[in-house]
Amino acid sequence: MHDEVVHYRDNGFVVIEEFLDPTELDDWRNAVDEAVLLRGKDKVPWGEEDWPESAIFKQIMQLWMDNERMKALLHDERIGRMAADLAGVDGVRIWHDQALTKMPWANPTSWHQDNPKWSFTSDAAISIWIALDDVTAHNGCMYFLPGSQNGRYKEVPVKAPMSEIFTVNPELAGISPVPAPMQAGSCSFHNGLTVHGAGANMTPGYRRAMTCAFMPDGSTFNGIRNVLPESYFNSLRIGDVLNNSAQNPLIFKKSQ
Repeated sequence: MHDEVVHYRDNGFVVIEEFLDPTELDDWRNAVDEAVLLRGKDKVPWGEEDWPESAIFKQIMQLWMDNERMKALLHDERIGRMAADLAGVDGVRIWHDQALTKMPWANPTSWHQDNPKWSFTSDAAISIWIALDDVTAHNGCMYFLPGSQNGRYKEVPVKAPMSEIFTVNPELAGISPVPAPMQAGSCSFHNGLTVHGAGANMTPGYRRAMTCAFMPDGSTFNGIRNVLPESYFNSLRIGDVLNNSAQNPLIFKKSQ
């Protein structure tokens, strides 16, 4: 794990090949497909939302909240330990999960950072991205800008032109993107500040991935709603610790 930690800390991302064995991969595929089917049209468990990214990907979130199979998979302490070790934090809570499917011929996902969109501010936020299908340059693999986790940049929406982030943040233009194709069952971890995107799906097939963002334990509310239910959001004040286990379960803590 030492080499992976060094690569992650230096570059803001790391790819781990064969993260799941064939049996585990089948289990994840079946669980995700079942959870997405049972959810229906609702993006989140508490109701249907708009789909502004529908031309880019199909996005179903917080599957752990209403599907026991997904809850068991995403509450795996081994994943939490790996995320905490890479990020260099004592413990991690689930921020949100996402089943992300690039549909046939789907548009690219523009360059962006994750953490500025979330309800907490941290240089140590981290996400896992698990390939459920083979991911290639043809069907929408991820790309990362190495070293970009060391800054915060002007935001652009994920449906913006690919060049937009470099127009508003010219300091990023000199960084060479690194593609991350991977076989099904492999995964990547990336920092919540690492600038990343994905190519278009130039095939008639589907590109399925399951992701989960992790919040360092002890993080506090910054005033942004993001995926918080309205009632919980309205109960918070800036600076409150986000330790509601019904919303953000603690899945790993080194001191436990």
